[in-house]
Amino acid sequence: MNIGYAFRSGASVAILSLLCSGCTSPSYTGSPYQPGPQIGRAIGTGAGAVVGNAAGVVVGTGEGLVSGIAAPFDTTTHLVRRWHTEITPDGRTIQVPEDILVDANGRPVNPQPASAPAPVPK
Repeated sequence: MNIGYAFRSGASVAILSLLCSGCTSPSYTGSPYQPGPQIGRAIGTGAGAVVGNAAGVVVGTGEGLVSGIAAPFDTTTHLVRRWHTEITPDGRTIQVPEDILVDANGRPVNPQPASAPAPVPK
């Protein structure tokens, strides 16, 4: 198993368990004849969850929209070196580097034009 995968899985389980466990301790000092504090706490918890999720939807939508708009303008490039073998005129075999500039997806930025086919002799 990949260490990164195990770490991500463990972190996800830990975060999920923290979110599901709750952060308040129950109060048992309420009176059945005056349930106002318990009802208020329940309504406050529900309202907080709704407002929190609504804010999360707004923020998530905004970040997704910004990422989608910015993606075509990403100019991140890096250099890939490819080695090929050539034989010199005196018979030696050497390794020659070929540097290729690629974009973030690994596609060549300035692809070499395809060589024209040799003319057919008449």
